[in-house]
Amino acid sequence: MSVTLHTSLGNLKLEIFCETVPKTAKNFLALCASGYYNDTTFHRNIPAFMIQGGDPTGKGKGGESIYGGNFEDEIKPSLRQNARGVVSMANRGPGTNGSQFFISYAPAPHLNGQNTIFGKVLEGADTTLAAMERVSVDKKYRPKDLIQLKTVTIHANPLAEN
Repeated sequence: MSVTLHTSLGNLKLEIFCETVPKTAKNFLALCASGYYNDTTFHRNIPAFMIQGGDPTGKGKGGESIYGGNFEDEIKPSLRQNARGVVSMANRGPGTNGSQFFISYAPAPHLNGQNTIFGKVLEGADTTLAAMERVSVDKKYRPKDLIQLKTVTIHANPLAEN
């Protein structure tokens, strides 16, 4: 299962781990399918660490899951923060997943067991993700130039009703 994030800096094709973390994958794919992420911004950008988006307010304090609030983590020991391009849920502690997610710029082993990993970048790590990482930020790691998630293309959504 894969999706393409069409951003203002290019495309990122992601593999979504539907079988390994089904609840998280369902949340992300349903939000993608509903247009929830369309025209949102990546509001936090920490070079050599990660870029974060998925908050429709653009402030980093909002966003809801399809489950009507937060939902529990799906931490899997087989999924590790061991590479550039790992896609994970952003949270404020255990069981606080909503709509926000982040994509790693580098391995982040200190986050293993802290955030649900639900995908990885298949295409665009050396182009789009690199361009995102180069965007200047302020003291609070907010991008000085807008980085927008324009639309999402879902490729063969296994959760869609026929």
